Amino acid sequence: MSAKIINGKEVAKQVKNEIKAEVAEFIDNEDKAPHLVAIIVGEDPASQTYVASKERAAKGVGITSSVYKYPKETTEVELLEAIDFINRDDEIDGVIVQLPLPDQINVNRVIESIDPSKDVDGFHPLNVGKMSIGQETFVSATPAGVMELLKRNNIKTEGKHCVVLGRSNIVGAPLSMLMSKKTDPGNSTVTICHSRTKNLKEITQQADILICAIGVPQFVKPDMVKDGAVVIDVGIHRIPADNEKGYRLVGDVDYEGVSEKASAITPVPGGVGPMTIAMLLKNTLQSFKQRRR
Repeated sequence: MSAKIINGKEVAKQVKNEIKAEVAEFIDNEDKAPHLVAIIVGEDPASQTYVASKERAAKGVGITSSVYKYPKETTEVELLEAIDFINRDDEIDGVIVQLPLPDQINVNRVIESIDPSKDVDGFHPLNVGKMSIGQETFVSATPAGVMELLKRNNIKTEGKHCVVLGRSNIVGAPLSMLMSKKTDPGNSTVTICHSRTKNLKEITQQADILICAIGVPQFVKPDMVKDGAVVIDVGIHRIPADNEKGYRLVGDVDYEGVSEKASAITPVPGGVGPMTIAMLLKNTLQSFKQRRR
């Protein structure tokens, strides 16, 4: 069996084109563009790369993008004051704070300080609570991206056994809730597994849909996957390689082996990753429209 490749680049391109057309329509009607602000504290290279890619993507669809950069010595009070200023600025529709933050700053306090109506990352407890009971809200970008991939690839989820590997507040926990909701995609029977799960292989072998967000490179081997399963790989890792860069990107899944057993699979790179930024932009547009109701 050769698995269908679930192409995140193509789906992200579709989503971005839809956003671009809608933003252009607002501008044509003499409205302004949505405005997304990203806050970055410190010089972490990965964070700088992520923020730069978000900025490029926003500009590519016509969304105004601003980056507020602060030195790593910034205090929690200073950062909270900056967020309060952004919260009160009616010209700004969405704000994201790039994680990780330096040790002197309490991440939870920062997330809770963001105006929930501008929390396009979907991390604020109010938005997480709304998502958990099925109310309209901002769903964090990576889980939203996974759901969009399933939807646009016509993956049937109703009545299926979905196993989620990983329980993080950003990916695993929200995905387990979204997949069990009375929605399409959704309506699955969900099992959530983590580092303390016993008989892990026995559980993953039962999965019709296996979502892997465990944070370990190539953790999921072919013998952990049922024939014909749909495999969604959320992980991304650099491992040493004999090439110009000195590394290659892999996911949480042993792609070469698992793709021989799966009916459909996301590659790394080019699977879930591109969807995360696309859904962040979609949340920003959603915030912009809500603020004009």
